[in-house]
Amino acid sequence: MTTIVDVAAHILRRYGSMTTMKLQKLAYYSQAEALSHRGTPLFDEDFQAWRGGPVCYDLFLRHRGRFIVAATDLEGDSVHGLSSADASVVDRVCDRLSSCSGNELSERTHREDPWRDMRKGLSLSDRGSGVISKDAIRRFYRVNPVLDGAVRS
Repeated sequence: MTTIVDVAAHILRRYGSMTTMKLQKLAYYSQAEALSHRGTPLFDEDFQAWRGGPVCYDLFLRHRGRFIVAATDLEGDSVHGLSSADASVVDRVCDRLSSCSGNELSERTHREDPWRDMRKGLSLSDRGSGVISKDAIRRFYRVNPVLDGAVRS
C-alpha cells in the first residue's frame, strides 16, 4: 500500500524542495482529493489538527528539525513509486496548489471544518493532536471540492 512518505517523495521529486508546512498541506489536500472523489484514501496514515493546520505525524518524524525538505531527505525510507492513478490525484492537486505558500495553504485549512472541528475549545496558540478522521475529510471535501476556487498555476 502507498504511504504518506511515498506521496511526499513524489511531490518533492516533481515539484522540488519546499517548506515542510507546504509539503504537509499538499499531502493533506491530495488525501482529501482521493477521499472525496474515489472514496478511498491514498494512504493509511492520519492527520492531526496542529496549530499550523493538518500534520501527519509519520511524515513529521521524517522532516523534524528542518524548515525546507527535499526528495533526497526521504531517501532510505523505503520509498516506493505511486501507481498511475495515485500519481494522477497528487499531480492534479499539486498542479493547482503548488503555487501557494505553506502559510497560504495553512490559512486555507484554518477556514475548513475538518481542522476547525478538531480544534474546538482550543485557542490558535494551543497545541492540538486530535485526529482528523478520514470520514470527516471525505464528507467535507465532497461538498467543498479541494480544487474549487484554487489558485491556478
